[in-house]
Amino acid sequence: MMHRLTRLAAATALIALPATAFAQTMDVAALRDAALKDDLAWEITEGLTTEIGPRLAGTEAEARARAWAVKKLAALGFSNVRSEPFDMKTWVRGAETLEVLAPFPQPLRLTALGNSGATPAAGLEAEIVYFPDLAALQAAPGGSLKGKIAFVSHAMTRTQDGSQYGAYGAVRRSGPASAAAKGAAAILIRSVGTDYHRNPHAGGTNFPKGVAPIPAAALSIPDSEQLERIVKRGQPVKVKLTLTPRQIGTTQSGNVIADVPGSDPDAGMVVVACHLDSWDLGTGAFDDATGCGIVAAAAKRIMDAGTPRRTIRILWAGAEEVGVFGGAAYFNAHKGEKHALAAESDFGADRIWRVDFKLPDGAAAVGDRVAAALAPLGIARGRSPAGGGADVSALIASGVAGIDLQQDGSRYFDLHHTPDDTLDKVDPEQLRQNVAAWTAMLAVVANAPEEIGSSK
Repeated sequence: MMHRLTRLAAATALIALPATAFAQTMDVAALRDAALKDDLAWEITEGLTTEIGPRLAGTEAEARARAWAVKKLAALGFSNVRSEPFDMKTWVRGAETLEVLAPFPQPLRLTALGNSGATPAAGLEAEIVYFPDLAALQAAPGGSLKGKIAFVSHAMTRTQDGSQYGAYGAVRRSGPASAAAKGAAAILIRSVGTDYHRNPHAGGTNFPKGVAPIPAAALSIPDSEQLERIVKRGQPVKVKLTLTPRQIGTTQSGNVIADVPGSDPDAGMVVVACHLDSWDLGTGAFDDATGCGIVAAAAKRIMDAGTPRRTIRILWAGAEEVGVFGGAAYFNAHKGEKHALAAESDFGADRIWRVDFKLPDGAAAVGDRVAAALAPLGIARGRSPAGGGADVSALIASGVAGIDLQQDGSRYFDLHHTPDDTLDKVDPEQLRQNVAAWTAMLAVVANAPEEIGSSK
């Protein structure tokens, strides 16, 4: 412990030294503290959610968001601002209703999962088969659900790091395909979330090749628990489900990219990412307009302070929600360029409480300086390797270094993919703390003299 504290003290001293101490040309502490009064991240979040609103990938709304983003980033003074389009198959939702017909008639609230199949226009009437979790559904005999509607629950709870999403999100990602393979006519799942508002949580699902899509929807948590109580009365439960989404063919999505040019092309670039698209129930404020505001505001503060050693690249990725298509498109288009480090903001806008690193051994001191710069913001150093976020995951997997600025996720899954993901949920002070943390990180990393990492 004392050894670690000694290293932290030394790194803290370093960030206050003149720039020549480690070829850094910026006052990290001053930039960090000034960012605690930042208004740009809020301006971007407010503008995107107000002037565009929901931005479902591949739709006209996402195209308007790209045009808005190019105009905004250019007006802020970034270089090489452009949209890089790519084609994708696009799904859109239609009518969405569920009624319990027997034994206790009543309506329930739900929303179709991305890539859901459709019921007949007049709806589908069938009996419910209840499963307490995904494992129970997967254990059901083949063909046992023929003509039935599977209903799957689970027990996700809130955590600061959001770690339960990986495990419990599987009910959404693979549950519908499992039900389809067992002959189900449709599937209902408990929303993957932690709130008790009557808001269902959207999100994508996947049907492997050879498995025909079936109607698939998420119930709001109160409605899911209501349906469970009805089932547990012991009588057969019959419902009428109407879902009329459709695949509209190949349309265009795209990434929006902007640069803060660096002075040393051989040092590699630092990519800071978010995703521009959103699900269509809310206005995509937490997920992920705030992330775009955070990374752009931090990058502009570095740009306004001078020329960094490394180019900082802003990536506002398209089509993340429906399959991380923007992240894949960026990697395929730019994998030949030298990337030093990648990071992403895509977990809301509540306070950053931990920083994780994936750095080469020769850049350990960079991590020490970043940790020291973040400590005054109440951010602790973690022990887990950085994963980088969905849109930069391909870069990280290729060998690029990464830093994760971990936000408090305690309320994230109350809002995630719901109609409640709106601007009023964003706390401006916590948003500013995010900008300060990202600014400090970039001030250190973009100017560090050490070799950090590069694409293989």
